[in-house]
Amino acid sequence: MPQTAAHSLLEVNVIRTLTRFATRNPWKVIALWATLGICLTILSQVLIYRVTEPQSGDFLPAHYDSAAAAKIAEERFGVKPDANTVTVLVARTDGKTLTDSDHGTVRGVAEKLSSRYVEMPEPEEDEPSFLHEDYSQTPKVSRALIAPDGSFELLSVELTGNSMDPGMHDLYRTFRDQVRDDFAGTGMRTGFTGGLADLVDSTDAEETTAMLVSILMTGVIILINLLVFRSVLAAFVPLLAVALVSGSAAGAVVGAAKLAGIKLDASTPSMIGVVLIGIGVDYFLFLLFRFRERLRSRPDVDARAVAAEVSAKVGTAITSAALTIVAAFATLGTATFGQFRVLGPAIAVSVFVMLLASLTLMPALLAVTGRRMFWPSRSLRSEPQASAADRVGELVARRPCTLALASLALLAALATGLLGIRMDFTQISGSVDTPAAVTSAEIGRALPAGVSDPASVYVTARDGRALTAKSVEALPTAIASIKGVGGVAKTVFTDDHTAARIDVYLIDSSETQRARDLASGPLRATVAAHVPAWVEAHVGGTAAVFADISSAVDHDLRTILPVAAVLIALILLVLLRSVLAPAVLMIAVGLGFAATLGASTLFFQHVLNKPGVNFVLPLVLFLFVVALGTDYNILMSDRIREEMERPGSARAAVARAVRHTAPAIATAGVVLATSFASLAVTTSPSTRQIGFGTALGIMLSAFILSIVLVPALISILGPTTWWPARPAGRNHAAPSVDQAGQPRSDSTAQAETSLADPLPARPQRAID
Repeated sequence: MPQTAAHSLLEVNVIRTLTRFATRNPWKVIALWATLGICLTILSQVLIYRVTEPQSGDFLPAHYDSAAAAKIAEERFGVKPDANTVTVLVARTDGKTLTDSDHGTVRGVAEKLSSRYVEMPEPEEDEPSFLHEDYSQTPKVSRALIAPDGSFELLSVELTGNSMDPGMHDLYRTFRDQVRDDFAGTGMRTGFTGGLADLVDSTDAEETTAMLVSILMTGVIILINLLVFRSVLAAFVPLLAVALVSGSAAGAVVGAAKLAGIKLDASTPSMIGVVLIGIGVDYFLFLLFRFRERLRSRPDVDARAVAAEVSAKVGTAITSAALTIVAAFATLGTATFGQFRVLGPAIAVSVFVMLLASLTLMPALLAVTGRRMFWPSRSLRSEPQASAADRVGELVARRPCTLALASLALLAALATGLLGIRMDFTQISGSVDTPAAVTSAEIGRALPAGVSDPASVYVTARDGRALTAKSVEALPTAIASIKGVGGVAKTVFTDDHTAARIDVYLIDSSETQRARDLASGPLRATVAAHVPAWVEAHVGGTAAVFADISSAVDHDLRTILPVAAVLIALILLVLLRSVLAPAVLMIAVGLGFAATLGASTLFFQHVLNKPGVNFVLPLVLFLFVVALGTDYNILMSDRIREEMERPGSARAAVARAVRHTAPAIATAGVVLATSFASLAVTTSPSTRQIGFGTALGIMLSAFILSIVLVPALISILGPTTWWPARPAGRNHAAPSVDQAGQPRSDSTAQAETSLADPLPARPQRAID
């Protein structure tokens, strides 16, 4: 037996072992997954907010300047890593200038707030208390600034806890309501802004929309399956199964993070859920389409035997696709930026869990339901009528050059959006309608935008020496003279005078490009030039953090993208055992990535006039579009190679492959795009752009790359695509089974395949 055939048999036998066990013991497999799903889902709900880190700056390596500043703030000034600063605006309800009596009232209320214990609301009766962490605490409240015109005074409040935890949101709402009540009787009004206030207000404003979108997404997926299969079970079973597996995967990731003592990015849980629902339904759809095709062509064979055969056959393509995603995201483990370093392995583990479910749980469900999976549809009783997939397949085979050039032109046009691309580091929704945004705008009309979120210069003495006012007296004056600095606060020393902090109020918001450039350029240069040699100084704060994140992301993009591309290419080389085929697929998905990022840039940066695309978008889009797009390409190319093993021309084989595979890819693409599109209405700008961009990329991958471009290129190249292997030499790669589920002879399998999938009856037309 040729080496390639033996290697293929080894692959298939491993997969067949799992799928055969699942189809022979379906109820045991289903019970095992149900138990795991319930237990791990509960585990993830208990631990999720204890292993997530909402602050992006905490993912920076220690050698970055802002990370060193954050360490000094924590060790010398007692700043907690999970501290959330809320700025409270206090003004008269009649709009007049605050009087001395008003300032005295503010002082008295601030002292009252500093000594009052704020308790979290009790959980709902049907919610177990162990699912909620108790954030009850006494907040730190201090008077901050008074507006130059005396129209308002600002209080600075520190609340400690995970800002992404709904429990922390409840605590903030309780505190906010108490503050409003305290000032309401004094003739004063209040406003709240800052990271936590912005997040809670945005969440409250979009809660209904997010719920409706989630319901709509689920409904669309069910409706698509109903329209495609005309079956109740086929519409609901995939979604229920994938939801169960998603809970298992989330629990596995959260549990592993807890045991390893690592923190996950706050967006990781939602990303895992969306990714797994999308690709899980995709994999189930691939199985369902092939299952229905084989049941229709072999009505006399037991459905359980067909389930075993289909699961083994499609399982090979699914395994190849899933391992490509796992490998692609695993490369993020080498990133310097911690947010990427934890996201990659988390997604990789989740996809691997979904792969195991695709080879066990899904085949078990097919074995249990059998032909009832497609009830009450009568699609198993007759061959389907000519459809759009037939016409597309014939067109691709007849005009491959024309369609290939048209596809390339479309992708190139979208890729032009990459010209002038900028990175955006906005972390909140920035909606002008939220109370927090209105309060921020009111403060900004009287004070520098950086007042509520200052940059901070931390100065420490080396060799155990003590700092004096004279040793750092030149620093505030020099900083105040920098263009773009709106004010400098009084220098604050530690009790032992070994460290000092100088807050700097930038004119521009800390999330803007100008603030980042100022913090990383003139501010750091000025600080370095105006401290003695025995003093060490670091610049921290949001603007400095984002500047350092930008540097880390740039470094990771330059290293991870090539590594991931090479790794995916090597995986395809091994899986396809061809030199040219991986090149065709990688060129296709590379163009798809460029087109997707270019189109996203055009939409967000130019149409919506955003500062740029979110800084995580290029890397995440590359991994999702390349890895998930490769899923569809593998499925299509695998079917084309299978069809080329039969007698006839290469272009006829391409037409048959597109006819059989395009419906599955189109349906899966729409389902996956719908899943990602649900992220486009979240409060997080990064998640919102990832949702839009990935949904667009999946649609391009499914309808342009996999259904048109890749088949067209293979039509042009013919059997040469698989060089040095030949499709005809792979007839023994995936042995079929008889009615009893035992391997059949190659001649019998080939004969049945030929009878089940006859060549198109219509004559060949002229082709270009």
